[in-house]
Amino acid sequence: MQFMVDMVKLGLGNLRRHKMRAVLTALGIILGVAAVITSSSVSEGKTRQALSQIERLGARNIIVRSQKPPESQQAQGGQGRSWVSKYGLTREDVRIIEENFPDAEGIVPLKAVGGQILKGDRRKTSQAFGTTPEFATVANVRVARGRYLTQGDMEERAPVAVIGAEVAKEMFPFEDPLGSTLQIDAKIVTVVGVLAPVGLSAGAGAGLVGRDLNLDVQIPLSTARAIFGDLIMRRESGSFQNSEVQVSELYLVAPSRDEVLRYAELLKRILDVRHPGLKDLGVIVPYELLESARREALTGKVVGAVIAGIALLVGGIGIMNIMLASVTERTREIGIRRALGATRRHIIWQFLIETGVLSTLGGIIGVGLGLGLSALFEFVVPRLPALPLVGGFFNANVSMPTQVTAWSVGVSFVVAALTGLLFGIYPAMKAASQDPIVALRHD
Repeated sequence: MQFMVDMVKLGLGNLRRHKMRAVLTALGIILGVAAVITSSSVSEGKTRQALSQIERLGARNIIVRSQKPPESQQAQGGQGRSWVSKYGLTREDVRIIEENFPDAEGIVPLKAVGGQILKGDRRKTSQAFGTTPEFATVANVRVARGRYLTQGDMEERAPVAVIGAEVAKEMFPFEDPLGSTLQIDAKIVTVVGVLAPVGLSAGAGAGLVGRDLNLDVQIPLSTARAIFGDLIMRRESGSFQNSEVQVSELYLVAPSRDEVLRYAELLKRILDVRHPGLKDLGVIVPYELLESARREALTGKVVGAVIAGIALLVGGIGIMNIMLASVTERTREIGIRRALGATRRHIIWQFLIETGVLSTLGGIIGVGLGLGLSALFEFVVPRLPALPLVGGFFNANVSMPTQVTAWSVGVSFVVAALTGLLFGIYPAMKAASQDPIVALRHD
């Protein structure tokens, strides 16, 4: 035991005498460990954000969305032309789905209405939907202020609306939206609630559901049917887009996650019979997306581990090169130690402990640097758009969530320490194999 303590002291003393060389030698290990921790934390942060966005869609949800079939898109024609195209889910489809899924926890339809949303001189393309009070639960949306739609609103066909967080900002920048009115085309509705910001905004989830939920205006389904009907008229680039869609979206909630894939397969078969080829429908299964994202995350971790291995390999080669140079430089010292009674085992241990101490210290510094960079990225990146000169190059919603994982810290540190030892074996054996007489004569 005392021998090991003496060897460690000797190794630390030699490193102190050559501080600059020690730092340069350990630099590869430091940067390698820091790169592993930083890249894995960024990857893990992005992965968890994506998984969170997908889970917000509801892991037990199956979403059916009406979409204009390719033939309708091609037939849109030239400037100023218009006609009515019928496509998508029908109320009869909803009835059949309800009959075939009696155990479903929820079947919630949505109906798109209106061409424009107006408030004074502010207007935007309509993203208004008629729906039921159950939508808040199945879509995981939360009311920040006011209330959500109620069964009473449905029965009375009340002209009320719950608006998304971005709609509140755009349409009511200087006033309280609660109790105020909005126009959907020529129809006036009163705002009774404002939704909390939904994390899908500008993220992967927004593309998955086909829209940003923060821009929604939601009214009772009965109101939508009574005052708007099924015809949607929108003017874009000088052309009228008139479409007749009875049900724009449908959320089907399976009883459990284990039933999701079976429900999805059965639902697709039912819809394929009524809508051959599903050309005017899209079926989204968040559970499948969730599993796919997890598999992609695992692949990313494997790729990250390979890159980390290469970085640490480069660091190990650097340590071996420096230690080989050190062996040549300290040949006379080795000869003196052998002449005073040191065995080959002592010489091997001396060099191995030096490389071990060097790589361990490099690993510790690398861990600290990696943790610091991870925190720095998460803090700095969201503030880049506000910087002068360079701010315009970044998206206003840019972010870089990071999540340091225990495995990345532990594995990178252990591998760094082992790398130093493994790459120190050859220089140590070369030092121990020298003839003491020849070593003593070395200048």
